[in-house]
Amino acid sequence: MFRDDRSADRFVVISGCSGGGKSTLLDELRARGHAVVEEPGRRIVARELAGAGLALPWVDGVAFARQAIELSLADRAAAERSQGLVFFDRGLVDAAAALEHLTGEPVIDRLCHAHRYNRHVFLTPPWPEIYRADAERRHGLADAVAEYDRLVNVYARLGYEISILPRIGIEGRADLILAALHAQ
Repeated sequence: MFRDDRSADRFVVISGCSGGGKSTLLDELRARGHAVVEEPGRRIVARELAGAGLALPWVDGVAFARQAIELSLADRAAAERSQGLVFFDRGLVDAAAALEHLTGEPVIDRLCHAHRYNRHVFLTPPWPEIYRADAERRHGLADAVAEYDRLVNVYARLGYEISILPRIGIEGRADLILAALHAQ
């Protein structure tokens, strides 16, 4: 069961491949009454596009990753006030992995050991049949798969228990996640 006195136990990451169904899954978890933190990257891209900013992954990936780290840390601090499970659409590990990949700067170990999530992380695998680029997701499936592979390695290196979610309906995915968490 969860210990409410430890945020890491309550903070659950849904990560994985871009376009793998994370946002729809998180909408389902929200509909079931759980707190959800929106993906930092999507929020940054929307803000930058609205204000003609340059911290976009296709313009200045390093600035984008640094902003994603800052926003992820702020999200964690804000989530401390929530009760029960809090589901994160990506988060600090994803942002740190992006920055380290782009710059070689060793930020993953420094940041991600100090700011843990629930030991169980859920990853959406590449799902070509539902992948779609859009105004905020301009990279192709091959880039999304490469990012997914990096994330699998980083989460494993950090000692997280990884569950790769099956390519099934959203309700089934949500049921699997909640059952796995309640079995802890």
